[in-house]
Amino acid sequence: MRKLQYLFMTAAALLLAPAAFAQTAEGGKSGLFYIAAGLGMALAAGLCGLAQGKATASAAEALARNPGARPGIFTFLILGLAFIESLALFTFVIIFLKVQ
Repeated sequence: MRKLQYLFMTAAALLLAPAAFAQTAEGGKSGLFYIAAGLGMALAAGLCGLAQGKATASAAEALARNPGARPGIFTFLILGLAFIESLALFTFVIIFLKVQ
């Protein structure tokens, strides 16, 4: 378990490094800026996809255990999926505005 934790901490440090060197001295954008933007959007989209899958699986399991609670589960599932998707859309908008 410790090795996996160290792996994720190292990966996070390596993924944050391109953003530190993304701007050139003249104020223009370098190639690293676009790489960092692409990595940021890929990371946000991937993690939002994992979160949506986990939320849907949990809702399906809850419905299997208690079918009578369908309206409440469905409401909170849709609300949760909307919040998760909004994180990906906010990331897309921020990256789109910074790249312009």
